[in-house]
Amino acid sequence: MSVVFSLRAVFAAGILLGAPVAAQNPGAPAGSLLKEKEPPNDVEFVCPMDKDVRTKEPGRCPRCGMKLVPGIPDSSEYPVYLKLVPRVPRPDKPVRMTFRAVNPNTNATVRKFEIVHEKLFHLFLVSGDLSYFAHEHPTPLPDGTFVFDAKFPQAGPYRVVADFYPAGGTPQMSISTMYVAGQAAPKKPLAADLKAQTGENLKVSLTTEPPQPLAGFKTLMFFQLEPAGSGPFELEPYIGAWGHMLAVSEDLVDMIHTHPFLADGGPKVQFNMIFPREGIYRVWVQFQSKGQVNTVAFNIPVKALR
Repeated sequence: MSVVFSLRAVFAAGILLGAPVAAQNPGAPAGSLLKEKEPPNDVEFVCPMDKDVRTKEPGRCPRCGMKLVPGIPDSSEYPVYLKLVPRVPRPDKPVRMTFRAVNPNTNATVRKFEIVHEKLFHLFLVSGDLSYFAHEHPTPLPDGTFVFDAKFPQAGPYRVVADFYPAGGTPQMSISTMYVAGQAAPKKPLAADLKAQTGENLKVSLTTEPPQPLAGFKTLMFFQLEPAGSGPFELEPYIGAWGHMLAVSEDLVDMIHTHPFLADGGPKVQFNMIFPREGIYRVWVQFQSKGQVNTVAFNIPVKALR
C-alpha cells in the first residue's frame, strides 16, 4: 500500500483525526441466510490496499496477503477521535491514548476491524522536528476503542497516524497533530542524508532510480541489507511484511505509508514511491533480523521537473 495524506486537526473533547481513504463494498448483512451474490464474470478483483493488483479470479494479494474484493471500491472516510489522559501531556510522563473510530453512515463506534499485517490497529508517532519515530500497536478493548500508553521524549507537536481497516470499509489512515507541553527546541532544516545506516543488527544501504527523485514521478528505492556483526544474513517478516516504510515531508504535510514492491527474504528489497512535492523527505524503513527490529532513516531530496 502506498498512500499520501495531508494533515489536519480538530480539538474538542478529544482530537479528531481525519484523512481521505478508500472504502470496500460491504458483504452480506450479518445473520443473513442468503448466499452472497456471485460477481459477474467481467468484474475485476482488486486488492483493497494495493489497488494496482487486479485479477479476473478471486484470491489473495501476492504483495500484502489481503483478500481481493470484486469491483473498484468507493471512497469513504471513517473519523477517529483521540482522547488523551492527562489532557495535556508532558515530556517523559505517561499518557494514555484512546482511539475511537466512527462509522460515517451511522455515527456509531466501529466495533469490528479486519486484520492488516497481523494487527487490528497500527499507530505511527512522529515528532515535529522529525527526530522521533515510533511504530506501535494499541490494545483493542471490548467497546471498540484502542488504547496505548505512551511517553513522549520532548515538548512540541507530534503527528499521530492511525492505520486500520474497519469491517465493511477499506484500509484507512487518519492523521492529526497533538502537543506535548513545554518549550519546543528550534527546528533545524533537514540535510540530505543517503549514506548507509546501521540498525540493531543490520546495515542498510539505499540507491534510487532515478538517482535524483522527481516530484510526481515514480522512484524505485533499492535497499541492500547485510549483517552488522558476525554471523550469516537473516531477514524475517515483520508484522506480515518484509519491510515497513513511512516517508514524511520536511514540513510534515505529506505522509506516505508503504510496503515492499519486490522482496523474497533475501538481502535486496525494493520499494516504489511517488513523492508528491519538491523538498526533503525523511524516510524511516524497518526490517527484522534474528528477532530484532531494525529502524533506520534516510533524508531524501526530491526535485521538481523543470
